[in-house]
Amino acid sequence: MNKLTTYITSALVAFALFSCSDYLDKEYDLSMSEEQVFSNKDNTRGFLANIYTNLPDGFSGYTNGQFLGASRDCMTDNAVSYWNVHYYHGVLSDSYDATNHPLLGFWNSNVSAIRKTNQFLKNAREGVVGNAVKDGDDNRLFDRYLAEAQLLRAIFHFELVRWFGDAPIIGENEEGTPIVFDLGNPGAMNMERTNAADALKWVADQCDLIKDELPFRYSNEVVNWGRVNGAAAYALKSRALLYRASALNNPNNDASYWADAAQAARDFLNANNQSSNPYRLYETGNPDNDYYECFASDAPRLNNEFILSRSAWRTNAIESFLAPCGFSGSLNSVGRTNPTQNLVDCYETANGLPIDEDPSYDPQDPYANRDPRLEQTILHHGSMWGDIENEEYRMVDVSSPDGVDYQELHGGTLTGYYTKKFLHNISFKLGTAKDHVFPIFRFGEILLNAAEAINESEGPGAAYAYINQLRARVGMPAYSGMTKAELRERIRNERRIELCFEDHRFFDERRWMIFEDQTITSETGNPYYKQYYNLYGVTVTNPENPSFEYRKAEAHPTRSFTSPKNYRFPLPDSEVKRAPNLGQNPGWELGQSSEN
Repeated sequence: MNKLTTYITSALVAFALFSCSDYLDKEYDLSMSEEQVFSNKDNTRGFLANIYTNLPDGFSGYTNGQFLGASRDCMTDNAVSYWNVHYYHGVLSDSYDATNHPLLGFWNSNVSAIRKTNQFLKNAREGVVGNAVKDGDDNRLFDRYLAEAQLLRAIFHFELVRWFGDAPIIGENEEGTPIVFDLGNPGAMNMERTNAADALKWVADQCDLIKDELPFRYSNEVVNWGRVNGAAAYALKSRALLYRASALNNPNNDASYWADAAQAARDFLNANNQSSNPYRLYETGNPDNDYYECFASDAPRLNNEFILSRSAWRTNAIESFLAPCGFSGSLNSVGRTNPTQNLVDCYETANGLPIDEDPSYDPQDPYANRDPRLEQTILHHGSMWGDIENEEYRMVDVSSPDGVDYQELHGGTLTGYYTKKFLHNISFKLGTAKDHVFPIFRFGEILLNAAEAINESEGPGAAYAYINQLRARVGMPAYSGMTKAELRERIRNERRIELCFEDHRFFDERRWMIFEDQTITSETGNPYYKQYYNLYGVTVTNPENPSFEYRKAEAHPTRSFTSPKNYRFPLPDSEVKRAPNLGQNPGWELGQSSEN
């Protein structure tokens, strides 16, 4: 295993949501001085590798099963968690404040990561690293290292914006020197935040500075897999400008923001087309399995759809936390991420129509003739699952009250569904482990970014080609003949399906501001997939000849959302006290009684 991957993998098994603020994390001897680190080539390279441990990681919660062992889509209308003490429920019910909100660490970990990147940018030395012109990936290595660090810093700033909105820009001072706050000075970071739209533009501008300084794609991805590259810079710019153009950050719907986002997506695709080894959708010609295999391949490093990923994690913990609760042996499953009926109903019929618009849809035979991604993403009553070689292959039975996969003490389903995406079909008798990779950027997202931004800036005609590539992979009919508003709804639906359980839905709900137009009461007449406050599931009875009854989820049937408060997470109250110029997000200010 190469050194970068070793550093990243060693950190992944730690609880990655909460990062220490030490000069170096535990992979290093903390007694080393700055001089000892940056006067040595290997230590300098190791310091840079250590910064990668702060990259966003959708699997990090599975290292803390008691409080976070489920998909973060359990904070959305896509899923609920079976395990009652999971922190995600506090977000659904808005039952936390700025002193105890469950994912407090996203602020600390990203600010800490920005500090580390600035330490690197300030102290790395060309004479130590070397900057010779060479063939291959190590050409002008010092310049490449600086570009990597600058891109990582932009990613961490983006993460601050998408969780907390307005964000401090911690870049260079007036002399052009990277800012490294003194940890011994509690007020060192007492600075005003930049509004979210401008901060997102800063992120995009940072990408422009280095996107062509890095290899678009490394020629040796066995050695450099997991490193940021030029494609990741193009992808980050596309995402940042899409967020900037969206309603939450663009209240006046400035058309130029959408044009910028459209151009950023096209810039990625143009650069990709010029690459000798372009990124592309994972396709083997099997529309009934390619989407599933994209996320559960035995060789995730070889996936040409993944632009940037966290390190491979060889584990069976994800299987334990996702698989239906009836699978057991040397490893027991608890199945705590339960997709909602809201999400299931998003999947169109095979005719390419929403289920409420297709008379062929039968709610008593609900999974027949649907978008193939439904079977590849979600396990339902009647799904066939289990390791064949070890005689574990059988029908999933979520029937109430006695179905083997319905519920048991430590796991089960509150909605009638389990998550298949990212779930390898391992033997639970043997407890085998597989490599798992969580995508930070993938090619499918770029196509969706392009479709959304181009539809908003130019209209449907120019947008169809991008969304239809995703539909073609799974054999779904192409879209055509729609108005901008109609295609907007289908793009949003497609994005929900294609990117579910990849940490997108929480932010898409908010940047589109979908909560503004309805309430728990007013939305009840809508199809389930158009309800955002009420969460639904299915109860299955008579398993041999199943009957399906659709009702509210057995727990957490509704969500609380207060506008504008819940569009952003609160800054940790302790940080606002130390640096009051940061300010607190609207609705999260603590009164004297709360502070006491």
